[in-house]
Amino acid sequence: MFNGSRKYSLLPSSPSSSRASSSSSLPAAPRRSPRALQRHSSLLSQYSGLLESYTEGEIRQLISALVERYSQAMNSGGHELPLFPRGGSRRKRARARHKPCALKELEVSVSELGLGYESDETVLFRYCSGTCEAAVRSYDLSLKSMRSRRRIKKEKVRARPCCRPLAYDDDVSFLDAYNRYYTVNELSAKECGCV
Repeated sequence: MFNGSRKYSLLPSSPSSSRASSSSSLPAAPRRSPRALQRHSSLLSQYSGLLESYTEGEIRQLISALVERYSQAMNSGGHELPLFPRGGSRRKRARARHKPCALKELEVSVSELGLGYESDETVLFRYCSGTCEAAVRSYDLSLKSMRSRRRIKKEKVRARPCCRPLAYDDDVSFLDAYNRYYTVNELSAKECGCV
């Protein structure tokens, strides 16, 4: 079945020499050049064969994903394209993203509250922070599906529960810079939950 006099080479041969040396009726298979020759070619030529195997739609998706990643890096103050994030940073972001809803506190001046009062008095501002992954219900999953299918288009709806105050602390009273007395209600959270 095999011709003992046939010689095989790693380098591609010309079509005329392959026809002359081939005595069988099998078509000649395309031959790849050895890897050692490819090391010296440019990066573009190395990946051109890979890119040729993708459809136009897949290449468009790849380019749009890279452009989106680049614009996110530029908007966040980065100066480099983060194609390969540093090791461990993804894990840290994932942990930070999935902290459960909890009550936190911060000591701030009344002026920093942004309510229009000028005062140097400080208050303990309690707020709710965290995610509500465990509180996702069938409603949230269905709403998310309807939004992704564009069945709900222009309405502003949230497809997941939010970490919000369930109850508020007592009213807060203070003197402003002009010695006027004020009382503000529902300023600080007392209890947090997923709503």
